[in-house]
Amino acid sequence: MDAVTLGPAGTYSHRAASAVADDVSFRESVTAIIEAVDDGSFERGVVPIENSIEGSVTETLDALADREVAVVSEIITPIRHALLAQSDEFETVASHSQALAQCRSYLETNYPGANQEAVASTARGVERAREDPSIAAIGHPSNATNGTELEILAEDIQDQDSNATRFFLLAPAAERSDAGGKTTLIVYPNVNYPGLLLELLEAFADRNINLSRVESRPSGNRLGDYLFHFDIEAGVYESRVQEAIAEIETIVDDGWIRNLGSYDTKHVLY
Repeated sequence: MDAVTLGPAGTYSHRAASAVADDVSFRESVTAIIEAVDDGSFERGVVPIENSIEGSVTETLDALADREVAVVSEIITPIRHALLAQSDEFETVASHSQALAQCRSYLETNYPGANQEAVASTARGVERAREDPSIAAIGHPSNATNGTELEILAEDIQDQDSNATRFFLLAPAAERSDAGGKTTLIVYPNVNYPGLLLELLEAFADRNINLSRVESRPSGNRLGDYLFHFDIEAGVYESRVQEAIAEIETIVDDGWIRNLGSYDTKHVLY
């Protein structure tokens, strides 16, 4: 199976994709990955959806709302950040914005004078560090010897040891499944009135369906107009979930509801 994920090689997305695919290709953005799965260029795509420290990845949320794809699995992997450089004489730390945020306390305590540069991925930061001795990177420790050697100045610099990232394994919409322990729904009400969100939540609560994540995102249509992302701990094969979706469809009659499918969880350890 082939898959596409965030590049270049060596990103945490690459590690997650390698656990489920034989051949991994790369794109520079989450949006490009989801488009590639939607248009049939790739069988699978792997995108980050949520980090245990920094929360949801908004680019992923927005791109999922714009394209018709299915979630066929979630992949959870621990995040181990190391500080990598040619030497300890560096001026700038370059990494993905989420990695910089996940190591905020460490950097402020140990390198308060260093500049911070957000780049497209942790692996892109490692490339910058290989090219420029004035730049350090944040990435998995194995990136130090993957190509031109870098020095590991410190390991496990993430602010919380429990740091983990959740990835979605995406497939074309036709492969959506109703079987699995979790389901992701996107709901666009196209209306706004007091109690709207309560009505949506009650459709689940009244049927004893637990919500593991609720997010609101701007619809992009007009200011103050939102859509909602729901992760529910139940599969669409269950009658109670089908009933909840049917009720929500009546509530958002002027909008839409998108079922991304039901799926199970794969844990990857490094």
